[in-house]
Amino acid sequence: MADTAMAGLGSTDSTMSDDPLDRAVWRLRSRACWDDAAALLEPKAATDPGAALRRASLLVERCMYTSAGWQDAEDALRAAESLASDDEERGGAACERGYLAYVSTLFHDRDRSDEARSALGRAAALLRPGSPRRPLLDYRRGLIAQHVTKHADAAEAAFRRALTGAVAQGDLLLCSSINRHLAALAVESGELAEARELFAESLRIREELGYLVGTAPALMALADVHPEPQAGRLRAEAARLVRLLGGVPSWLAKQLGVTVTRA
Repeated sequence: MADTAMAGLGSTDSTMSDDPLDRAVWRLRSRACWDDAAALLEPKAATDPGAALRRASLLVERCMYTSAGWQDAEDALRAAESLASDDEERGGAACERGYLAYVSTLFHDRDRSDEARSALGRAAALLRPGSPRRPLLDYRRGLIAQHVTKHADAAEAAFRRALTGAVAQGDLLLCSSINRHLAALAVESGELAEARELFAESLRIREELGYLVGTAPALMALADVHPEPQAGRLRAEAARLVRLLGGVPSWLAKQLGVTVTRA
């Protein structure tokens, strides 16, 4: 499960921003405090389409990591959709709608794959070719091809397009996610050396950005392509981070047998 849904918001703009709000949201998000991050955006999100979509994206990401909070994400996304006033904003909301449906299909025992494909197709029709949202859209369409329709060639083509755009935009976190999925495709093709290199690069980026919540899955992915004892050390570090974050990601906590006692 560690490689199936790692997309998140994608953007690392807030890590480079001088805006105190952006930086505060990033710090909270990276430590799995999505509710707190969303609360910071709530006043602005009431009237600003961009802030509303960003808030919805945070809550969708929470669903992906915790398999909970589905109604909050749905409500936030509907609010963002209602504020969208042009094709760019509508396309961004459609992209998020498709991702929520994809995540729900994987983690919420609801097959919404048709909705995911339809929404991402709608986003593709709305977003202009040079839109800054295109790399994330291409990446998410790659996820559908890889994990829903099982078309490896189509997935790789979408990921390559997404990577070109993410590199051009300097979106390091999106680059990390794309590299993870290209690595998974390399594993399926028996190219283990390439997979190790891509998984290691994905992990390096997340560690350098301080994206703590996404680091444990990256460690697990790298462990899966290494022999013992290195694999064991990587898994132990992943388990430590999952415990530190209170059992998040929930699906990785289950895989590792990590239990968290809550006060």
